[in-house]
Amino acid sequence: MKILKFGGKSLANGEGLQKVIQTIAQKYFNNEAITVVVSARGNATDELLILLKKAQANIEFKSDFEQFKTYQLEGLKANIFEEEFLILHKLFEGVSLLGDYSEKISDQVIAFGEILSAKYIAHFLNENSIKAQFTDTRQLIKTDDNFGDAQPLEGISKQNVITYFENNQDKINIVTGFIGSNLHNETTTLGRNGSNYTASLLANYLDAEEFQNYTNVDGIFTANPDLVADAKKIERLSFNEANELATFGTQILHAKTIIPLVEKNIPLRILNTFNTESNGTLITSEQTNEGIKSLSVLTNVSLINLEGRGLLGKTGVDARIFRVLAENDISVSIISQGSSERGIGLVVNSDKSAKALAGLKKEFETDFYTKDVHNISVNDTIAVISIIGQDLTNFHKSYNALIRNKITPILVNNTITGRNISLVIHQDEFKRALNVIHGEIFGVAKKVNIAIFGHGTVGGTLIEQILASAKNIETKKGIRLNIFAIANSKKVLLNKSGINHDWKIALENEVQNYSIDEVISYAKEHHLENLIAIDNTASKVFVSNYIPLAENGFDLISSNKVANTIDFESYKKLRNVLEQNQKEYLYETNVGAGLPLIDTIKLLHLSGENITKIKGVFSGTLSYLFNQFSSQDKKFSEVLQEAIDKGFTEPDPREDLNGNDVGRKLLILARELDLQNEFEEVQIQNLIPTNLRDGNASDFIQKLAELDEVYQNIKDKQEPNHVLRYIGELSGDLQQEKGNLEVKLISVPATSSLGSLRGSDSIFEIYTESYGEQPIVIQGAGAGASVTARGVFGDILRLTNKN
Repeated sequence: MKILKFGGKSLANGEGLQKVIQTIAQKYFNNEAITVVVSARGNATDELLILLKKAQANIEFKSDFEQFKTYQLEGLKANIFEEEFLILHKLFEGVSLLGDYSEKISDQVIAFGEILSAKYIAHFLNENSIKAQFTDTRQLIKTDDNFGDAQPLEGISKQNVITYFENNQDKINIVTGFIGSNLHNETTTLGRNGSNYTASLLANYLDAEEFQNYTNVDGIFTANPDLVADAKKIERLSFNEANELATFGTQILHAKTIIPLVEKNIPLRILNTFNTESNGTLITSEQTNEGIKSLSVLTNVSLINLEGRGLLGKTGVDARIFRVLAENDISVSIISQGSSERGIGLVVNSDKSAKALAGLKKEFETDFYTKDVHNISVNDTIAVISIIGQDLTNFHKSYNALIRNKITPILVNNTITGRNISLVIHQDEFKRALNVIHGEIFGVAKKVNIAIFGHGTVGGTLIEQILASAKNIETKKGIRLNIFAIANSKKVLLNKSGINHDWKIALENEVQNYSIDEVISYAKEHHLENLIAIDNTASKVFVSNYIPLAENGFDLISSNKVANTIDFESYKKLRNVLEQNQKEYLYETNVGAGLPLIDTIKLLHLSGENITKIKGVFSGTLSYLFNQFSSQDKKFSEVLQEAIDKGFTEPDPREDLNGNDVGRKLLILARELDLQNEFEEVQIQNLIPTNLRDGNASDFIQKLAELDEVYQNIKDKQEPNHVLRYIGELSGDLQQEKGNLEVKLISVPATSSLGSLRGSDSIFEIYTESYGEQPIVIQGAGAGASVTARGVFGDILRLTNKN
């Protein structure tokens, strides 16, 4: 025989009820021996409790009761519940008159959820030519007098069940779950997960072949699919693993459900009423492969903290604590104990926390007076995440992932078996924490949530590059790049599921004005993990957002050079904040666009290599300008106009020619060597004659010819076979606090590494003590939106690999 149990959602009116009938009918006509255990249909139990509370408060309940009756009778041709509805009405009227009710009355009322359900199914099956009969477990399962959470009396219950089923084998028995009766025939209920418990008891007593538990999900998952979109179904579990899952909060199971099945080695299969194609999760005595099985969550729990220096070394303190809890019928799910400063943390159900607090304060009243205890408090805003199958050997991976995402557990607890770890987390962080741990453990694609600020030439190119490459990166690297925010100075587009190729239109339709706090709040509200903020602006103002972003869990990537060239005090403050919050800040494109320059310098410096000088052509625009001017017989204004026409320069070419951009880049490299120079200390040769520095861009462009004589004279005065290059140079004793930073136009041999530069390439020479006069040379495309965007993209991938 197989025991089938159907939950309340499966039995709800509509599709669920139809699927249940179809499943029973199919097994019946296949001549399978089955017994069916049912929960209350839909939300019947909750609705009965609401009616009971309304009656207690003398609030009008009759209209709600009529709605309840209508729902329970839907699909039936006649009222088969007249007796049950009459009893319920009398009970509600009695409670209304008394203004109160006991656990005994509560059990009697809510038991009707299962009674109505079982009678309904039995009646419906018979109307469809399937022989079935209503079986009331109040006549079979005998319990103690603990109303609300009664315990079965095994001997008498087992004999009742065996005798009943021996005499009733010709029909399908539709059995009420959740309920029983005491030896005085008073209705009792079996507590949480009681219908599953009823089914597992019947399976045990009747030596069933299998217990099939039909729910509204495909089985047991690596995490609750409602909380973790990437959760995967677990095909097989052992009873021990299932028991751990049940103990630590998995809703489908309860620990007491497992025990009767273990005794008789009866397999349990979790199935989906609504998906007959799924084979569910099979739970047997066979041990599965070791490893982490699932993440479970306990909510509606509270943390009781007892602290006191004076209790250190005193015996009997723990006994006093647990005696108080036992006297108040309070179960403890997690215990954490400190020794250096005596303290104990206890996790209990939230509905018991006030009672626990009051009891402990009374017990330790004298200890407060002697100051042995200085605090007993309760924290109701917590949740517990348990990692089933986790041992301490690689727990650091999950823990580090939490810390990277600015989630700090309140306490960590390891079970005696060493195979399960529980984390007490702030309640407002547990969903994000669950996703972070799940992504770290189960090898699903790690989701990286990206906010992009600035969508101009570089930013827009980067967005399209990410969207075009996202699927390939997920397949090859297991990294899911999710752009959840795109913003400019006025508008922001937010989408937790990811922004797609129509982002320009969508952003245009957004309302103007936003603050960085809105982006931060959105990420928190939607529990987004592995956050990266990318600054593709050139804004001095936006840099002020770096610190709040880092403090709220964002790693930073920037093509904006401002943050690395602000005053040294602000520069160090940002670095301190990043360090304190364990956040990364990458900016490879600040110098050399997509060239691996900054990383190379960082590695050399970190390894202890003494860098003695850095020299190079830092500007792709000025590289093109002087490469063309030096190699061609053209006027300087003609070459500059070509650069303007090709879009190589800024809209105002003076922003390139004044040398400030090269100066900022040089300062960035100096600070990578821990030099404390300020931008004002960079000696910059401005390429714009004094008389052309004022006025607007169009006026300047009209006067380009005035540059020709100046630069032709410079070109003519060179030695033979020399060319002009506009360079940045860092020199001096670079082991001191400050170096010498110069930006200048020089003449170099055409055959030198600087002189052989072509097109708009950049080149950098890094001189070190070890390499002597032979510099490390890094050369390549140093400008262009595509190259810069690709460099930022590289920083994204570099950052995800670090994480």
